[in-house]
Amino acid sequence: MLKFVAGRFLVSLAVAFTISFVTFFFLNIFTDPAQAVAGEEALFEEIEQIRTQYGFDRPILTRYFEWLGGIFTGDFGVSYYWNKPVGTLLLERAPQTIKLALMSVSVTIMVAIPLGIFAALNPNSIIDRFALSVAVSAQAIPNFWLGLILIIIFSVTFPIFPVSGDKTYYHFILPSVVLGTSSVPPVMRLMRTGLLDVINSDYIRTARSIGFSGWRLVTKHALRNAVLPIISVIAVQLGHKFGGSLITESVFAINGLGRLALLSILGADIPTVQILIFVFAITFIVFNLLSDILNAYLDPRLRL
Repeated sequence: MLKFVAGRFLVSLAVAFTISFVTFFFLNIFTDPAQAVAGEEALFEEIEQIRTQYGFDRPILTRYFEWLGGIFTGDFGVSYYWNKPVGTLLLERAPQTIKLALMSVSVTIMVAIPLGIFAALNPNSIIDRFALSVAVSAQAIPNFWLGLILIIIFSVTFPIFPVSGDKTYYHFILPSVVLGTSSVPPVMRLMRTGLLDVINSDYIRTARSIGFSGWRLVTKHALRNAVLPIISVIAVQLGHKFGGSLITESVFAINGLGRLALLSILGADIPTVQILIFVFAITFIVFNLLSDILNAYLDPRLRL
């Protein structure tokens, strides 16, 4: 098990290093950081002065390793757009995105897994068709459209939830439903398919022959193996919630990392965009690593 974890960790480390280099290289090659600092109306002489002052005229590899060293020491640079340390921006905005991500994944789990179980236990029935219809509908509806509809119904017509903001957990209910709904289809379909395969396996037939049936059979014998693919999908979806909440945060005016990324891109704020892309990538890598370790713990065959 230790060898498996070490191998996965080294692969994750290599992926993180590659992403950091590619991100830095493209942002600094296709965008002029001196122009971003000086502004669109700056004169050529002012831009060149800033280029020399900030060291943008040095080789890109030198600047990359300085930037990478700053990450390890906690120095993420200073935002051109906000004129404050990027680390401070992350600390201010991250809690909102973390709340939204965890609550939206909870919505996904509470909706998708029961639907998948009921659909698998009743194949080709009305329940199965209903579950598949919910999955198709959730996949077809855009997040921004669903967000606006929920605001109209539950914030304007019936003022139950706040229209926007992030002051309390109450403000996160509607955006969590919006963001969590988009993840229901893959989790539900995988739960249904995985449970159907397990139910038709030999060891389940053996369990039935010795008296196991109903929910006892499902929870005690079938779910353990059927849930293995779900862990990986939920880990990917949780990583997606951290980095892909831009539209939802914009619709509900949540000051999280997604909205920070949008404003930084529009403002050509290269230091902030670099760190955000790196943070989003690391989030995906960490959750995938944890899901691999958990799957290997539950199924020793995967360690090979």
